[in-house]
Amino acid sequence: MKTIIQYIRLMERIDQLVRLQATGEPEEFAMRLGISKATLYRTIKTMKALNAPLEYDITMRSFVYRESVGFKFGFYENELSPNSRIIKKLY
Repeated sequence: MKTIIQYIRLMERIDQLVRLQATGEPEEFAMRLGISKATLYRTIKTMKALNAPLEYDITMRSFVYRESVGFKFGFYENELSPNSRIIKKLY
């Protein structure tokens, strides 16, 4: 069983290769990622459940997005406006 961090990194790598249209056929793609074809399909199913418009283009022999999307998972800094309340942790 993969940890959630490993699973997110796998989705990020899949996203990167899909954007480059450099996935190749499913067997080749799974091998490039170092995973089984079944794991590839399970991960793609999860990405689709998260609204990734992912499909396989038989003419390009690559997975592609059928519309422009962005994928980002993680925390990032957000600028606070002067009127924002700042909550400080008390230790």
